Amino acid sequence: MHRWLPPVVLALLSTAASAADRPNVLLICVDDLKPTLGCYGDDQAVTPNIDRLADRGVLFLSAYCNQAVCSPSRNSLMTGMRPQTLGVYDLATHFRRAAPDVTTMTQHFLNHGYDAQGLGKILHVGHGNIDDKASWSTASWRPKSPGYALPSSRSAMTKDKSGKVRGPATESADVPDEFYADGEIAREAITRLGSASQAKDKPFFLAVGFMKPHLPFVAPKKYWDLHKPESLPMPTTHQPPTDAPTYAATNYGELLNYSDMDGRDANEESTTRHLIHGYYAATSYMDAQVGKVLDAVDQFGLADNTIIVLWGDHGWHLGDHGMWCKHTNYEQAARIPVIVSAPGHSAAAKTSAMIETVDVFPTLCELAKIDPPQTIDGLSFVAALSDPSASARPYVTHVYPRGDRLGRAIRNTRYRMVEWKEWDTEPTDNAIPAEFELYDYVADPHETRNLAAKETKILASMRAELAKHPAAKPAWKSDKKTTSPAASNANKRPAGSGKPAANSQPFDRKAAFAKRDVDQDGYLSRDEFLKAQPDAKQAPNRFPKFDKNNDGKLSAEEFIQAGR
Repeated sequence: MHRWLPPVVLALLSTAASAADRPNVLLICVDDLKPTLGCYGDDQAVTPNIDRLADRGVLFLSAYCNQAVCSPSRNSLMTGMRPQTLGVYDLATHFRRAAPDVTTMTQHFLNHGYDAQGLGKILHVGHGNIDDKASWSTASWRPKSPGYALPSSRSAMTKDKSGKVRGPATESADVPDEFYADGEIAREAITRLGSASQAKDKPFFLAVGFMKPHLPFVAPKKYWDLHKPESLPMPTTHQPPTDAPTYAATNYGELLNYSDMDGRDANEESTTRHLIHGYYAATSYMDAQVGKVLDAVDQFGLADNTIIVLWGDHGWHLGDHGMWCKHTNYEQAARIPVIVSAPGHSAAAKTSAMIETVDVFPTLCELAKIDPPQTIDGLSFVAALSDPSASARPYVTHVYPRGDRLGRAIRNTRYRMVEWKEWDTEPTDNAIPAEFELYDYVADPHETRNLAAKETKILASMRAELAKHPAAKPAWKSDKKTTSPAASNANKRPAGSGKPAANSQPFDRKAAFAKRDVDQDGYLSRDEFLKAQPDAKQAPNRFPKFDKNNDGKLSAEEFIQAGR
């Protein structure tokens, strides 16, 4: 005879059972990681742990970010929305300013009975941006490790042109892994996995964000010693693509802001080789920390019921085209590593299925048997996990802003087209004509020639595909009711005046510089400087006066000091 139980108790028992049957999720996010990994065919990379993750899952050969800069890319991961849907393209703007009611990926899993925790760098925190409390069961955790180990590195720290204190671009120190942030993050992740293994009645979503190989390239000496600098791959293309718009390139101000890079040529051979050595060393260091986390998954008996995703937020230029850092629409900045290990799906497989960062959200939902929000841009790629020969998208899209223009890119298996046009979504008589880039990755895999003027039929076909997408939202700006004090004071200035209006607070030129620096490269182009000036007729005459060194751009110091 069965004991009678009230319906409410039966319901609770059923919920608990279904929760216990749901897969856990371990999401490993890596900052500035391009596919310089052994499993992606890089024979100079020393990445045995990510390689073994690839052996237990599916590696995506054609994965792309939605914008090659930290915060917008991570917004896309967490919201499932592209930057052009959110209207957020910079580091400083929190995504909830543009979309207050959006449900993030971890928030969605939290709402479906998961314990959602974040460690390290998941959303971008800094440059005025903050974390998102609604996305986590408990406050997200960040390491407190120092940035540098060597006294010589710490003594070399100076303020860069934007006022931020930075040290040298590299460091090799004989210290344990836990001295730097990624070692500390791995240690905390192991602790959280151990605790989660004891909570049998509640599935977990643990997001672990490693910070290397992001600049500065600091890593314990033993990881530098894994690589022979003379054997590392050097760039083979040293100039931007022929016939490409000059503004499509990056001036890699992010790298040049480091204290030992001031006045140095990053493209001088010995400097290039040392920086590449640093990137590979930092990647190997991060890989070792990933290995510790993977070991913990196995040791705590979680492997059979845990989905593991490794995702890089964007690529990185390592001197190719004479460029460094990210901040472009080119292949080296836009292509990312994505590896997914899901119980019951393919292992030791590679797929050419094309995916975007926004696709991770609905894919994890499908694997966990949770309906995704209807508002997201992402598409599930579970079919490619079951059958690596299956396709996902016919093409991917991504964007990058440059002053008054937005570069909207569309990439299929052979070509990438980029449309550069003004932010205004409707053409006007005064609109600057759109410019285009087109690259053929079969005939010209290194993007040496812009074919837009030559291959007009292909250009037209890809423009037609891009036109099927909604117009990109302009960069989010607060309205008059919610403007910051600095922005409000700017509105009070008389046209043509460099001084604040009577009874107003002093105009915050540092904040104004940060707001105008749309591409976050540490400089203002002429277009960035002229955007939204209250005295449009007089402003062009001020730019050459501010540009003291006549290099065609304004540093923060030039903008702040000249404006005073």
